[in-house]
Parts: sequence; structure tokens; C-alpha cells
Amino acid sequence: MANKARGFASRFFSALGPGLVTGAADDDPSGVATYTIAGAQLGTQMAWTALVTWPLMAAVQMMCARIGMVTGRGLGCALARKFPRPVLVLTSLALLLANAINIGADLSGMADAAGMLTHDNSRLWILLFGAGITVATVLLPYQKIAGVLKWLAAVLFAYVLEAFLIKPDWRTALHDTFIPAWPADHAAWTTLVAILGTTISPYLFFWQSAQEIEEEKAANRWEPERRAKVSADSIIDRKLDVGTGAFFSNIVMFFILLASASTLHKAGKTSIETSRQAAEALKPLAGNFAALLYSAGIIGGGLLAIPTLAGSAAYAFSDTFRWRQGLDRKFRAAYAFYGMLILSILAGVAMNFANISPVKAMYWSAVINGLLAPPLLLGILLVACDAGIMKNQPSSMLGRVTVGIATALMFLAAVGMFIF
Repeated sequence: MANKARGFASRFFSALGPGLVTGAADDDPSGVATYTIAGAQLGTQMAWTALVTWPLMAAVQMMCARIGMVTGRGLGCALARKFPRPVLVLTSLALLLANAINIGADLSGMADAAGMLTHDNSRLWILLFGAGITVATVLLPYQKIAGVLKWLAAVLFAYVLEAFLIKPDWRTALHDTFIPAWPADHAAWTTLVAILGTTISPYLFFWQSAQEIEEEKAANRWEPERRAKVSADSIIDRKLDVGTGAFFSNIVMFFILLASASTLHKAGKTSIETSRQAAEALKPLAGNFAALLYSAGIIGGGLLAIPTLAGSAAYAFSDTFRWRQGLDRKFRAAYAFYGMLILSILAGVAMNFANISPVKAMYWSAVINGLLAPPLLLGILLVACDAGIMKNQPSSMLGRVTVGIATALMFLAAVGMFIF
């Protein structure tokens, strides 16, 4: 029994890879701001979304991972076999726009948090973060960077400790978690779209499938034209990886929402405009160090997520136009791919020189992702069901049904936002 336990533990930790990094990147500054605003505005009314989105996010990311593993190509290439090029170009442009806004919002949040500590001009921090992330992503192996940054993003687990320290109303919190309540007005519907958009984000779809290819390249196994059937063990390993990443993302989401509901909402602070106000959700745990703890989580999440955001747009365009691609390549060997990556970050930097509230920018970038995701999920679902594209290894029926539920829920939330 002990040997079996050790064997499972060894397999579990060796399986962790792209899925865990994707899950950590999902708790980017935009996500933290969205969950904080949801808790401040609505208390624990949206706590049920953390429970529901865990299996939905895991199923979506697993479907994207499976597409990459089976086809040996990125998600864009798989979509190209199902849809005409104009549709793909439009999708890539929409993804680039959404990601640029998200990058801009994340940079704004990081700069706002850094400026809160140093009292320096936040625009200076935007330029420093933008330049530093661009140079590091182009010149350094992302896998090594992510291996360090995911531990910095783990600072967000402070919200878990916070929730137990402040002794929230667990009866109400658990009721709202296990008995969902539909949004009652336009603001609540918009918040639901934002939560779904920042949790089940379009950029993660492209990133997950692309990272499966990067993993195979790193192991010298990438031969898309001569692929054998993907083994059951490989599928199980990726499910462990993706499921763990999704759990990490959603448990942090739940406790951020709970902490802000139990501090900000309880104190009547329902309108969050600055990072300093958002950091107050950590004050009972960290006291005067709340700003430092909040800033570390925001900056760590942003450093992890922005290369993912920029990279996903670059992968989408590279798949559409058949460019050489990959973070394993040197700049000269994939200049169009890196050019698109740099363009995404530059667009995000430029966005910050408009007078926009950093917290509001992060929130509305999540809303945009929530509107872009449903039609893209529909396309992914059609690809995953196509035995020809999937080389007779389509996604399981359970996976299709779960992703179908995710698609329907996100369409419903988007419609609800506009109707109410």
C-alpha cells in the first residue's frame, strides 16, 4: 500500500506541467480584481461559480490539450481544418484585441500595486514591466521562467489563510456555494460574465494546446506527420495536470471572493477603484503588510500571465498564416511569431496612457473575454468531435457534455447581461 501511494505521488508530481502553469496564469491581476469586485459588490452571492467552473474549466482545458496531443498541431491549425480562413483571421484579430486589453489591464494593475508601495509614477512601472516581460519572453525559456513565477503567484494562497482568520459567516457562504442563485440585475449578470470570462479565458485555449507541442519538442517527440495513437497513460497524466491547475485556480478564486465579501462588502465598501482598496481585503491577516502581500500576488500573477496572453495571440496568428512558431525558437527563426507577441505587449502598454481606472480596466477585460469565449468554445467542441481531425481519438462523451454545458452557460450569461 505504501509503495502504491509513493508510486501515485511520484506520478502525480511528474505529470504536473502545462496544466498547472495554465491554472496559475488564470489567476492573473484581471482575475484577482474581478473576484475582489464580485465579493465586494455582491457578498458571497457568486460563490457558487467557484464550484461550478472547476470541472468546466478543467474539461475545456483538457479538450484543448487533447487536440494538441492528438493532432500535433496548435488549436488554430485544428480550427483551420473545420472553418474557412476568413473566420480564423477574424477570430485571431478578436483574440489579439481581447488579449491586448487584458495585457493592458494586467500591466495597469501591476503598476498600480507597485506604485502603491514605492509612491513612484505608475506609468513608469508600466514601461518597466512591459519592457522587462518582453525581453525575458523573447530571450529566456518560458518554461524556466514559469517554474519560478508560479511559486510567486502562490502568494495568493494568503487569501485562504485570511478567510479562516476573519471567521466569515460560513453558513451563508456554504449556502451560496452549493445552492446557486441567478443574478438579479444587470450589474450581477455583468459580474457573472466577468467571472466566467476570467476563469474560462480564450487565451488559455490556444496556450494549452500550444504548450502540449512545446512539451513534445522539449522531449524530442514532435513528429506531427507520423503520430501514433496517444496512450491512455498520457491522457491520464494530462488530466491530473489540468485538473490540478483548475483546482488551484478555483480554490484561490473562492477564497478571494470570500475574503472580499467578509471584509469589503461587510464594511459597505462595494465600489473598488484602486489597488489600495482591493488590498484591504487582506488587512486582517497582514495588517500594515496587506499592501505588500497584495502587490506580490498581483505582480507575480501578472509576470506569469502576460507572456501567456501575448503568446496565445502569437500562436493563433502563426497557426492561421502558417508561420514558424514556438518559444523554443530563436527570434531570427520565428520573427513573425515573436513580432506578434511583442505587438500584443506594446498594444497593452499603449492602452495604459488613457485615463482608465486600473481596477475597472481589469474587470472589463474579463467581461470582454466572457463575450469572446462562447463562440470559440463552440468551434473547439466541433473540432473535438470530428474523428477525422482527431485521428479517431475524439474527446470522450463526458468531456463533450461538460464543455457543452460550459458553452451554454457562457452564452446564457452573455444574453442575460444584454437583456437585463
